Amino acid sequence: MLMYHSVMPGHNVPDWPWAVSASRFEAQLDALQAGGWHTVTQSELASDAHLPARTVAITFDDGYADNLFACEALARRGMCATWFIVSGFIGKTPRWTADGRPPQRLLDASELRDMQRVGMEIGAHSVSHRRLTELDDMTMELEVADSRKILAETLGTSVSSFAYPYGDWDARCAKAVEAAGYGSASTTRTGWAKRDDNPYTLRRLTVFNTDTASTLIRKVSLGSHEIASSALLKQMGRQVVSKMSAGRGRAG
Repeated sequence: MLMYHSVMPGHNVPDWPWAVSASRFEAQLDALQAGGWHTVTQSELASDAHLPARTVAITFDDGYADNLFACEALARRGMCATWFIVSGFIGKTPRWTADGRPPQRLLDASELRDMQRVGMEIGAHSVSHRRLTELDDMTMELEVADSRKILAETLGTSVSSFAYPYGDWDARCAKAVEAAGYGSASTTRTGWAKRDDNPYTLRRLTVFNTDTASTLIRKVSLGSHEIASSALLKQMGRQVVSKMSAGRGRAG
């Protein structure tokens, strides 16, 4: 799974680490398609459906208005993604702390419905983007459950995916997400999102402002932010050993 935030117009590298330029975003999508990667939503990834070996779930946290460009770029290529929306700020300017974040509003209700109509999944990211582990049980549960209710009323459909604000979670939070009726939740822990693990603690890879198409492909290939040549060689070695072991099994 890949985690994006903001997609800023133009070619220049944004100052905010969690933003990418529009030109690099499109280059990254083209590289994924050229590499044979199939895109799914988080709900699809967490389901029991059979998926191709090269499957990636593209996700966006918060729901900034500049994400409309990303939605259009994905739709033109027949690709999809999941957006995690802070339901208490739909169409409004965020008020939570994020040093260096470009000043802009979040996507509004009409835009979210349009995105859903072209195949994008809309998930929840709490009501007010607070750190859930710092809240008492009742407040935390309301942040989780009310976000789902607000989005369901806005979209006219059920909401099944969640992402923890700041990636901040614990067993208590995961239990509340499940109890609220979500089918899966993603964190900011690094690694592959394995479906045989807990669906409420899915891992993601962060896409930073400095990532190019080639570094992104290395990330999804390795399931890691460590993308040096040595890491790639180790991964290739593991793949060779795995294939050799499988071959010996068939020969026996």
